[in-house]
Amino acid sequence: MHKLLTDQPGKEMLMLGNEAIARGAIEAGLACATTYPGTPSSEISLNFFQISKESALYFEYSTNEKTALEVAAAAANCGVRSMCVMKHVGVNVAADTLMTLAYVGVKAGLVILTADDPYMFSSQNEQDNRYYGKLSGLPILEPSSVAEAREITAEAFALSEMLQEPVIVRTTTRINHSTAVVPLGPIQPPKTRGEFIRDPYQYVTVPAVSRRLHVKLLKNIEAAAALSEKSTRNFITGTGNLGIICNGVSYNYVTDAIQDLQIMDKVSVLRMGFSHPIPAVLIKNFLSSKEMVLVVEEGEAYMEDAVKALAQEAGLTLPIAGKGKTLFSRLGEFDPAMVRAVTAAYFDIPYEPKAVPDLTDMPEIPQRPPNLCAGCSHRAVFHAVKKAAEGLDVVYPTDIGCYTLGFLPPLSMGDFLICMGSSSGTSGGFSRFAGKKVVAYIGDSTFFHSGIPGLINGVFNNHDFTLIILDNRTTAMTGHQPNPGVDMEELNFPGYNPIDIEALVKALGVKHVAVIKPFNLKKSIAQLKEALNFKGVSVVIAKEKCTLYAKSLKQLRGKPFYVSDRCKNHRDCINELACPAFYIADNQVRINPTLCVGCSVCAQICPEHAISPLKTKEDQ
Repeated sequence: MHKLLTDQPGKEMLMLGNEAIARGAIEAGLACATTYPGTPSSEISLNFFQISKESALYFEYSTNEKTALEVAAAAANCGVRSMCVMKHVGVNVAADTLMTLAYVGVKAGLVILTADDPYMFSSQNEQDNRYYGKLSGLPILEPSSVAEAREITAEAFALSEMLQEPVIVRTTTRINHSTAVVPLGPIQPPKTRGEFIRDPYQYVTVPAVSRRLHVKLLKNIEAAAALSEKSTRNFITGTGNLGIICNGVSYNYVTDAIQDLQIMDKVSVLRMGFSHPIPAVLIKNFLSSKEMVLVVEEGEAYMEDAVKALAQEAGLTLPIAGKGKTLFSRLGEFDPAMVRAVTAAYFDIPYEPKAVPDLTDMPEIPQRPPNLCAGCSHRAVFHAVKKAAEGLDVVYPTDIGCYTLGFLPPLSMGDFLICMGSSSGTSGGFSRFAGKKVVAYIGDSTFFHSGIPGLINGVFNNHDFTLIILDNRTTAMTGHQPNPGVDMEELNFPGYNPIDIEALVKALGVKHVAVIKPFNLKKSIAQLKEALNFKGVSVVIAKEKCTLYAKSLKQLRGKPFYVSDRCKNHRDCINELACPAFYIADNQVRINPTLCVGCSVCAQICPEHAISPLKTKEDQ
């Protein structure tokens, strides 16, 4: 039995933050969960995927976040508790649905989990999704700990049903990926079947209906504001005349800072857990007894701006600050030392930071830049394209996935990237105005997510580019989640209908379509040359299973290779491929047999044919 299905209320269990969130949803009687995978939220969905094998939970890896929210919205309006999980930039994709769903509302609880990523550990921006609550008019809950993440997630379903609106639970990477002991609550049996009661004047958002629904939404916001004022997730600790207002993981850093600075008797803290609608009365009352207030929040000055506005409304003139050159930055994550130092400086508290240890005599830590895995088929594709495009001036738009790492030397395959699916769309613009050949890269999952419209646009408008679809048979970058092209039988999930990318591309009107096996370099280069010479939109599908995914399915068949005495030390293998299985010893190239998967790409480019498979006992 999956550990998150353990029905022993009060039992304590060590959990990742994302596991605690999933457990909270299970305790609330979750019946429908949808997602498009994205770090730092991915483990929530993985747990739901595994749980769906053992329970009545309906779970799907949806094509993209917009579709995921639409499926969950329909389920919730059938009276079934639902949850939609995504990373912060995924809400951008789902926003079209989100904004109007706030008008329509829900009949059963619908929780939207947005996992923000300060410092961009695995993201293309640091956007602060608290603004989506303000933009949509939906409530936002924010946990400060792993244990509270379970509690808040479970509570969010009840709040959603009380307001008949979706509720946003906003986390950050530090909550999602921290581990702590979590007490279990009781599991509420899920309602797995519902009924949709037809009511077009409630659900069909033509202007006449939406005007009325907007009035309803504004009343719901007022109701949510009243609940925020009374919520136990907004609480005050301490009685000092100096104030700190904080949220999320920052609350932990503030608590530590107050203790370390020994100012417990001087400072009181307002922790915001129900952060939108903001509790205006609670905040005004808090401000009224303070000499000065510091706002501690990662990301944007979301609370700071609101607090200052409320102070002005109340006629209060106390100093209120948060972001600034000598205070907190809008960049990256906070840490305890940073919060301690800023708190001391702002409140003029004597503070002598601990001396930084002198490490000048320590050797420099070796850098470990991100790299494509040994045996990754993307590396073979990049090399083949480079050979096929010799003599051409090429722009290489790329996309979100493992293959993004191809922009690094020596592969140097990636010139422009905005967001999921942008490669196919920007290729059209580059083909019209850059005056160069355009070769774009996109993964199979990303293609299904949002790459198809750009390709259709290119065909219709007669753009001239080659789109290379890197079909590695999984959503590799976020942890091998399935996508619509995956053979689900291999994962012991029958009943799915995988989409054939080649058939889909041809159906879109692409005239030149080729499928290559990247590890066959000679044939791949020839086929790529044909595609690059084609006038108009051409598509090359590079079909080879992700090496790590194939390994997990016990499908790897290759033997490790080694470098023989024929090697003349040209190092083409290293300088052109940079496979991490290579290393230098005694000024000679060597291959680590524990990393090598036997893809043979290096052997095909070696000018002396000095790279060969290791012989095993079976070969002798």
